[in-house]
Amino acid sequence: MRRIRPAFAAVAALAVLASAACSPDAEAPPAPVTPAPAQAGTAAPPVSYACESGQSITVAYPDTATAQLTYRGQSYTLRTVQSASGARYAGSGLEWWSATRDGSESATLSRLGPNEDVGVAVLERCSRPSSGPIAPGPVPGQQPAPGGVLPAATPCRGPQLKLSPEGGDAGAGNRVSILGVQNIGAQACSLTGYPTVALQDRQGRNLTAIRADQTLGSYFRQGQAPTPVELAPQGKAFFDIAWNVVPNEGNGETVCPSAARIRMTAPGDTSPVTLAQAFTPCGGRIRVSPFRPVAEPAPEPAPVAAT
Repeated sequence: MRRIRPAFAAVAALAVLASAACSPDAEAPPAPVTPAPAQAGTAAPPVSYACESGQSITVAYPDTATAQLTYRGQSYTLRTVQSASGARYAGSGLEWWSATRDGSESATLSRLGPNEDVGVAVLERCSRPSSGPIAPGPVPGQQPAPGGVLPAATPCRGPQLKLSPEGGDAGAGNRVSILGVQNIGAQACSLTGYPTVALQDRQGRNLTAIRADQTLGSYFRQGQAPTPVELAPQGKAFFDIAWNVVPNEGNGETVCPSAARIRMTAPGDTSPVTLAQAFTPCGGRIRVSPFRPVAEPAPEPAPVAAT
């Protein structure tokens, strides 16, 4: 009997298997379903910009709000921010601002200030032909500058501008020079934001040890945000350059560098305008104000005494 039981069990198991094989629930498992290929992205391929220093910058625009920038072997992710014209991105301590005009795209790479809001020192000025892939970033156009005012349709460019000295001030080791920017062209144009300023020596070489820091407002009235300035033919806008004349002995400075020329580039442009002006800025920096429509801002009204 002990031998019959295993045999009987085996026969029963075979019968169960045969019955299961005839059941619809025992059909072979379906073949693995190959997932549909992901839809190809529409982001443009990275584009390269050639810079005046000989460096190159590669930028990818994966979406309309992001710029992934590669510079000197390092990668940075920037996000779109408001601009009066062109496409402006900021983040990772950098500002990338580009604009397309007359068949070429120009751009500046700047270091952000302590507030991570605006660029305070230009690191590179770059360009590329605009016939290449178009970045899917914000479409350049008329956008309100801080203050909500739209600029004129045509930004001012270097060939239609002229620099002139318009006075200044001095006191307690500080100096300020007011500079006029005149539209000598036949068409109206606008200036919004900050000029890009570099100082040069007598041989026309940039004084790279001196950085230009952007400051809100003017030397005479601080804290005011940039607003568009429209220039009719022969009209003028103004900005300040402020510096210190006391050597920073704490940093080993005993003699301040000698500047012989101011080199200014309008926002979004690559054509500089120069003005001969000799001065000795100390401390390795100058302070640059945004454009404004008057040489000196009107004084703040005196507060009305309570009665």
